[in-house]
Amino acid sequence: MAFKVNVDIRKEFDVPADYDQVFAVLSTVPDSASHFPKVDQLVDLGDNSYRWEMEKIGIQKYYLQTVYACKYESDKDSGSITWKPISDVGNAEIEGSWKVTKQGDRTHIELNTKGVMTLPFPGLAKMVIGPFASREFESMVNQYIENLKKAFNG
Repeated sequence: MAFKVNVDIRKEFDVPADYDQVFAVLSTVPDSASHFPKVDQLVDLGDNSYRWEMEKIGIQKYYLQTVYACKYESDKDSGSITWKPISDVGNAEIEGSWKVTKQGDRTHIELNTKGVMTLPFPGLAKMVIGPFASREFESMVNQYIENLKKAFNG
């Protein structure tokens, strides 16, 4: 019996990098994904759609691998990059957006992402695995942001 884990993350940060550089990296999924930790494989599905296959992670005797696919759209004039889930691919549906704005000699970045992961474990495991999966996802997003900050500060 499977159970679902919801994630909802909102982050804002500034980098001393040029707007064009920031937008180019974030709107080019393979470039952006290269900064995300624990990506086992990013598969180009065509039409600016990608399947993310994360590394397997585990706790005690339980292991999981998150797999999901999204279609990406970007609008440089508005500083908007969005992704919407592609149904029936993997065990998660993730959606979100980047909002990129120029602020003087800095670039302000907002990340909003949310989704639901379906985990194939018995209901009794939910109390242990649910919080673990949520923490792991948030930890990966935090590391992703730190990696982006380093790249844009460089």
